Amino acid sequence: MGNKVATFTEQQLEDYQDTTFFGRKEILRVHRRFRELQPELVPRTMSMEATRDLRLPKSLINTLPELKENPFRDRIVKVFSSNGTGDLSFDDFLDLLSVFSEHAPRELKLHYAFRIYDMDGDGVVGPADLKAVIGRLCQHERGLTPVEIDAVVEQILDEADVDCDGHLTAMEFSHVVARAPDFVQTFHIRI
Repeated sequence: MGNKVATFTEQQLEDYQDTTFFGRKEILRVHRRFRELQPELVPRTMSMEATRDLRLPKSLINTLPELKENPFRDRIVKVFSSNGTGDLSFDDFLDLLSVFSEHAPRELKLHYAFRIYDMDGDGVVGPADLKAVIGRLCQHERGLTPVEIDAVVEQILDEADVDCDGHLTAMEFSHVVARAPDFVQTFHIRI
């Protein structure tokens, strides 16, 4: 029959299928990717406790080719880190890849995009958040002057801040980003 090692129990696989946008094969592929980051630490067979408690440091997670060049990689791992440090358990890693999968609904992707862009974690995307986002997006370009960045921030708020309170709520953010035709394709990681 073979000498296969069971990575998860049937119940664990069923639970993961119920709480992610992955089937069995994708879940096992995600585990393989997680284990490849530090094989001497991540066991082939994962107990429920290990999937929550064993954490890989953000420095390792950031070496994934899919995140390596992303200017928001530190924010992505922090937002998905259940303990807020940026270190990820298997469950956190699975959640991250599930949200970035092609099967995750647009609304869920918008929710996490908002959290990633809310750089200071205050529940709104304000001018300081927008400046930081623009800075990250333009870091490989010639760069914008502070005056140009201020003008872009002002333009964004003029167009998107419906209640004119000086920041974007999750709903205002979602309304603007939802109009971007390529949002779902760019908010995607293939496993």
